[in-house]
Amino acid sequence: MRSARPPAPEPLAVPVVDNHTHLDSETDEDVEALLAAATAAGVPRSVQIGCDLDAARWTVAALDRHPQLLGGVALHPNEVPGLVAAGEFDAAFAEIAELARHPRVRVVGETGLDYFRTGPDGAGVQQESFRAHVQLAKDLGLALQIHDRDAHEDVLALLREVGAPERTVFHCFSGDAAMARECVEAGYYLSFAGTVTFKNAEPLREALRAAPRDRVMVETDAPYLTPTPHRGRPNAGYLVPLTVRSMAATLGADLDELCATIAATTEAVYGPW
Repeated sequence: MRSARPPAPEPLAVPVVDNHTHLDSETDEDVEALLAAATAAGVPRSVQIGCDLDAARWTVAALDRHPQLLGGVALHPNEVPGLVAAGEFDAAFAEIAELARHPRVRVVGETGLDYFRTGPDGAGVQQESFRAHVQLAKDLGLALQIHDRDAHEDVLALLREVGAPERTVFHCFSGDAAMARECVEAGYYLSFAGTVTFKNAEPLREALRAAPRDRVMVETDAPYLTPTPHRGRPNAGYLVPLTVRSMAATLGADLDELCATIAATTEAVYGPW
């Protein structure tokens, strides 16, 4: 049974965008309530990510119902080995490519590599899927959102090999300061989730300090990665102020100025709502 939702924090005076959420995990009634709560908290716009076929279909339908949302669609790297084994990957990817043509889909993602749950036998098919998603983003002129878990070197190497799209975002950035500098030098964007607030996440805060502020965005990855002090409870867009305030404190930045910069960067990457 899901634990109770955390209370709402103090709203942001300058609004920002939650650039990665999974509202498809919620009921329709909860989606309406959560979007309203996020707007009240200073997070009036979100990028909804569908990373399996059902979630991608839901995402495209939701974009027609909710003007607060833009969308992203892909096959998550953890989905890929099973699809390949079942002989279903090509058909599934073809459907993702068609869904990605919706005018409010602005992202191919999340795609990338996840070696945490995939053994050596799954790495190769994940890499082939990642290549196909990168090419799709370039073909359609969309942003790319990358999932990178325990695969930093291979993700960066593959992007160098195939050429990254102009707008490439490391969702829930999990690298250190050296990786942040390498990503920025390559022209990539870094999106920080509630993990940046965790007590044991000093290397992640060092990565945030290493990145120019106009290369930084914020996300929830809801319902996961809830920021401190509510770690372990369900995450949602209305909790973004906790993460942004932590980021401002880490950077020694004025909160309103940081929010304005994040908002401008996010719209530059995904376009207008």
